[in-house]
Amino acid sequence: MEETQQRKRKRRRRRDSELSRSAPLGSADADTALCLLLASVSKINAGGRGRSDPLPSSSLVKRCLRKVLSFLSKSDDPVPSFRKIPIAALFSVLPVLLKSNPDIACLSAKVVGMASLCSFDMNQRIASDAEILESLVSGLRSSNRRVKLSACGAVSDLSTSLVGRQSLLEHSALETLMVCYLQVAKCFVDSVALFPVDNGFNRSHITAAKEHELSVSLLDAVIVLVNSCNIKQLERVPSELSESFFFLLKELWTKLHPRMYNSTVCSQQKDLLSNMRVKDLAESIFRLSIRFQCTTVLPIDQIRRSIFGLPQSSFEDFIEGYWEVSPFLISRTSRAVDEENIFNSFLNCINPKDVVHHLLSSVLHCAVSCPPIASDELDIFNFLKNERDSLGMPIKYQQDIRVLKAERLSNTEKHLFLESLSSCIQSPHVLSFDDIFRCDEAYKDGYTVAMRGMEFRFKSIAAITEGLASLFGQPSVGANLYLTPRNSQGLARHYDDHCVLVCQLMGTKQWTISSPRNKLLPRLYEPLDGSQGSNVDAVPNACMQILLKEGDILYIPRGYVHEAHTTNDVQKDSAGLSLHLTLAIEVEAPFEWEGFIHIALHWWFQDLKQHVSSDSMTGTSYAACIRLLHFMIMSLGDVDPMFRKACLVNSICFSRDTNHWLYQSQVAIFRYLLDKINESSKFMETLQSLERSIQKEEDPFRRIRWLESFNHNEEEANVRYEYHIFDVDAKQLYDSYPEGKETLEAAFLLVKSKFCKQVLLEDVFPRYRLLLEKYRKVRKQYLNGMLLLHRDLD
Repeated sequence: MEETQQRKRKRRRRRDSELSRSAPLGSADADTALCLLLASVSKINAGGRGRSDPLPSSSLVKRCLRKVLSFLSKSDDPVPSFRKIPIAALFSVLPVLLKSNPDIACLSAKVVGMASLCSFDMNQRIASDAEILESLVSGLRSSNRRVKLSACGAVSDLSTSLVGRQSLLEHSALETLMVCYLQVAKCFVDSVALFPVDNGFNRSHITAAKEHELSVSLLDAVIVLVNSCNIKQLERVPSELSESFFFLLKELWTKLHPRMYNSTVCSQQKDLLSNMRVKDLAESIFRLSIRFQCTTVLPIDQIRRSIFGLPQSSFEDFIEGYWEVSPFLISRTSRAVDEENIFNSFLNCINPKDVVHHLLSSVLHCAVSCPPIASDELDIFNFLKNERDSLGMPIKYQQDIRVLKAERLSNTEKHLFLESLSSCIQSPHVLSFDDIFRCDEAYKDGYTVAMRGMEFRFKSIAAITEGLASLFGQPSVGANLYLTPRNSQGLARHYDDHCVLVCQLMGTKQWTISSPRNKLLPRLYEPLDGSQGSNVDAVPNACMQILLKEGDILYIPRGYVHEAHTTNDVQKDSAGLSLHLTLAIEVEAPFEWEGFIHIALHWWFQDLKQHVSSDSMTGTSYAACIRLLHFMIMSLGDVDPMFRKACLVNSICFSRDTNHWLYQSQVAIFRYLLDKINESSKFMETLQSLERSIQKEEDPFRRIRWLESFNHNEEEANVRYEYHIFDVDAKQLYDSYPEGKETLEAAFLLVKSKFCKQVLLEDVFPRYRLLLEKYRKVRKQYLNGMLLLHRDLD
């Protein structure tokens, strides 16, 4: 709201400056001016719209328009003065005037713009007038530069309201503005600069030489409309036009981006100041990138061979023997030949003789901040709404990069930017040019540089993570890079809430891995029990010592305590340093086996209601039983490790052939879990646990709120599904059975038994895949946006 008001004040000052050079109409009041205006327009109409020569009344029209503008431009309160003018009459003549000769068209566009800034009501009236909007958009197509510029200014003024922006989008203003910008932007990029502000690079305004006023105005207007679009509106823009405009924005971003680490950003006063800020440009690039495929597609077989080895059965052996069970070393000699190595593209862009300088200088200077996306976010524009101020920012400590070293005796970590740790949530430390120099110096002093989100910065790594996610049937896979000098340790002893594949790219590293203290696999994003520091004790009798050599890959399941350090040995071309990439396979809640069971129960009950007319299985008590059964399944997931394992039925390797090894494995787990549910008779415990949750005013179904995502399934929009988990308050569920708990228990046991006997994996699979595609779509959109905000790093 504050930014909109500032934009309005700036535009009014510009209009006032222009009007001060216009001759007033003497003592005629607004009514007289409008009567003269209407009479003049009648003469213009009588002469025909196709007539190009100026009519005798055109000078009078211009004087009348200037008088109207003088009332609108009063700085104290223009609205009362403006109310003297009959609004309907003025609007009726504007479409004609906007298509008149250039002088009248320019003044008419200024009237539209000034009226749009007067009040929200006036803005809304103009936005709802189709004829005015069509004439305004027509003015953008004019061959006259002044008319085009005035029409563009009016569009920008109208765009100060959401109603105005949406109306302009409906009348093809965005497409027209894009075409106009493409026609005049040839030399514009070379003249851009930045006007600094006190609160950050991404809020700096973009400036250009004054001769590029039209380019600046058009770009301002386009950026505002692009950043107001939803996906459907963006998809209506012709793909060729969208792509051409996108690459011009990318060219502009590439010019401005290297300046983000400069301590000062300068612009000459003679330059024209744009309303557009760096963050607005970044948001437009992110939005337009949604339509593009940024990453190359690596064949799944190549990924499998490069990571898990040459034999066809290697991945099968890994899943059956080690996945979420035990660490596993995959040596370089057992995998694909070097020509097929999926890490070659990334390694080729790094100079092995100068890897430290390349990563700490070249890469960090090109990197932008990658704000985290919520695990349950299924709307990319909702993410943008929350994070638009962070887009295009330089990298932030903790979020994007850590520079640290472990004190091995105390098992604690020392951070380079220690002051940022306590305040990173409220005011994250944004790295400057001097900070990057400090990272280089800290590395020489034994610090490890850990870079997060490498898949958002390098297309070659993004291709690996996307393929690996498909291999394991998960929405996404993360990638972090660790650069450690010799005889040093970065992270203290800890365990992770996700499985990792440690890919040793350069040098060697000594790993120590201990068995987990808890048989339950840790869940993603749940608090870790002593996740770091001296509280994580190694188990001497169960330690594994593994020296990871260049080209080796080490698998570590979630929950296994581990630490790693380099030695004093100097390897060829590596100076004793270690560079490794960690591929994090994060199993989000819906894609654990517990999540699969919740989906199975939900859809089993929905299908039951569609095919059974009797109230015996669809009444209120049975709907309550479904809620209780969901709650009981969550309780079982808190004690049985199998419920927490990753469900692999979405793996690209999964075959519905009943003889396929992965099919048999997943069916066996599914039947095991159903048997555990059927055998459990913890009705009273479940009810009492629910009661305690209610008394504490907790949300007992918080962990499975993601089931609500099925509520907006476009493919099944014609079928109404009720959500018997969330449609009533949990206290109502507990208090609504005065007939006795015994009756409820009998119904609960019946529902549980029928569910466990009737549900089939094949019936759940399509719904489960639907959910995965929703998650993957948003992750892909985020990946595309972040990759395109980075300069081409590989």
